[in-house]
Amino acid sequence: MRSEVKRLAATSLAIVTAATVLAGCSGSSGSGSGADGDTLTLWTHNAGNAAEYKVVQQIVDDFNASQDKYKVKIQAFPQGSYNDAVVAAASAKKLPCILDADGPNVPNWAWGGYLAPLDMNGSETAVADQLPSTVGTYNDKLYAFGHYDVALTMFARKSVLQAHNIRIPTIDKPWTSDEFTAALAALKASGTFEQPLEMGTGGSGEWWPYAYSPQLQSFGGDLVDRSDYKSAKGVLDGPEAVAWATWFRSLVTNGYMAQKSGTSPNDDFLNGKSAIEWDGSWDAAKNAEKLGDDLAILPPVDLGQGPKIGGASWQWGMSATCSNKAGAQEYLKFSRKTQYFVDFAKATGTIPATAAASAQIPGYQPGGPYEVFTREARKFAVVRPVTPAYPYISSVFEKTAKDILAGADPKKTLSQAADQIDSNLKSNNYYAN
Repeated sequence: MRSEVKRLAATSLAIVTAATVLAGCSGSSGSGSGADGDTLTLWTHNAGNAAEYKVVQQIVDDFNASQDKYKVKIQAFPQGSYNDAVVAAASAKKLPCILDADGPNVPNWAWGGYLAPLDMNGSETAVADQLPSTVGTYNDKLYAFGHYDVALTMFARKSVLQAHNIRIPTIDKPWTSDEFTAALAALKASGTFEQPLEMGTGGSGEWWPYAYSPQLQSFGGDLVDRSDYKSAKGVLDGPEAVAWATWFRSLVTNGYMAQKSGTSPNDDFLNGKSAIEWDGSWDAAKNAEKLGDDLAILPPVDLGQGPKIGGASWQWGMSATCSNKAGAQEYLKFSRKTQYFVDFAKATGTIPATAAASAQIPGYQPGGPYEVFTREARKFAVVRPVTPAYPYISSVFEKTAKDILAGADPKKTLSQAADQIDSNLKSNNYYAN
């Protein structure tokens, strides 16, 4: 396991700078870590997110009051330093017993020996009842689960689309690539919008593969060949991927989209600077409050191989080094009450992971204005590649997509990216266990 941890640290996006953070962190008992007898430590990334942290605190308080055997203590980190802290703790074998993880990192952390498989049988909510994108698996084993997800979508004003004779698409009949291009051309020609499309290109990090790799997949490409996860050649640099890259760059050269968005893309949309925004479900309530019935929530464009969106958000798991796995599993099972799925979704404005929770949240119940996000998550979501190499793939894709938007040759740039990923896969023996 030690060698795997070293390899994982080398491939992770995180830079290990948080060693000092660990002082006084998870206590250890026996050969494991994260518990002092029946007192277990829980780590979360929510130090700077009061609403979500409040739900975590409530669950812990409820669990501690529900029985006399175990006690869970919370340690919260700012999201920006959280992964660093986990990587450092794993290297020092001082992981907490219970921790949250961003969904795409779960396979990497499972492979690296950070996480242990879970058995959630007997909990109030069956894992099978969750949105697939909220369940973190690796090698056919459950390693994590989330209480919510988010969905990429497009926002627009119905009045603007109707004024330009643009059809309002539906989930059952999304825009085709040609329709989307015609809509952008009409909006640009109107002279009302300098750049009618807002895609959030001023963002960074995981936003890039989350937001734009689904469009690559809709063209027919992908980040890696998912048949065996041993190569990116042919999928990241094949004809479909080159077509995506050429299209992506053309949004800038045609004046439809900024190469780098402003600091607040959603505000720019709400202020009328752009006509169509590629955004997420997290801004739906804010947009509805401002635009009312004029708000149009649109499905992603079918760019050839069907509409696609990213899937998976933050999930909960148990460390492989936890010295009290029985207690950790007991807490995790307790947290799977429908009440908590509801509380998380309400606090974060996200999609509840189960139908039972959706039925209790205004807007997400059947027929509600936000039910569309649940339908999109079920119908269009593609989880990011389930491979320990994902953090490396993510970083390569971000740089590659930015270079392409800046004018780099699509075919050459994608070929270099595929070579880099293949080299990483080979040097890590394809992340074999």
